[in-house]
Amino acid sequence: MATSDLKKIQIQREDITFDAYVVGKDDGPGIVVIQEWWGVDFEIKNHALKISQLQPGYKALIPDLYRGKLALDAAEAKHLMDGLDWQGAVKDIQASVNWLKANGSQKVGVTGYCMGSALTIASSVLVSGIDAGAAFYGVPPPQLADPAETKVPLQAHFGELDNIVGFSDIKAAKALEEKLKASGKPYEVHVYPGVSHAFMNTSPEGVERRKVLGMTDDNEAAADLAWSRFQSWMNRYLSP
Repeated sequence: MATSDLKKIQIQREDITFDAYVVGKDDGPGIVVIQEWWGVDFEIKNHALKISQLQPGYKALIPDLYRGKLALDAAEAKHLMDGLDWQGAVKDIQASVNWLKANGSQKVGVTGYCMGSALTIASSVLVSGIDAGAAFYGVPPPQLADPAETKVPLQAHFGELDNIVGFSDIKAAKALEEKLKASGKPYEVHVYPGVSHAFMNTSPEGVERRKVLGMTDDNEAAADLAWSRFQSWMNRYLSP
């Protein structure tokens, strides 16, 4: 399968229509896959494809939170993320969950990376109809959501060498763990030794982009382990 197998659809919320990309088993459990700060690029599409191929068969959906905009460098990505309407993005995710439930998915999970990780955790607090979440390196700003108020089982993954202070560094991971403990919901927080931010990005282009940003760690083994934990988690909570 290739990223060209993702089907572009339109989703409506209130008086807004936005694009989304969907791939996978028609009546399988759904997983909303939330982009990094780059936009809906090759790597988030790779992740959605991989998720759709995990057993027992999932339907992955990527909402286009940037409405078609793509960043080619970190400065541009920061500009797009800074300009994001976070409350609006949460509404996009709610509409995506609703779409999956109306189109054959009995249960729905949410996952995301970097910016999408923060939105995954926020969704676990603010979005109804979710059955589980899995967040990869990123926590929401406190004014958006308090992880202690999560309503669903949540799994989180961080790189030990991640140096984005207060967002995805080891201190942020530990603080999140305390919050999730207080939530009373099932949770796991995994820290992967020897890897930095965005360690799930293992495509040749993804590896190249990490190098440009100074991340030269060998992240393949950590990514494989995280994928297997992700699959176990979603299988546990999204099985019919």
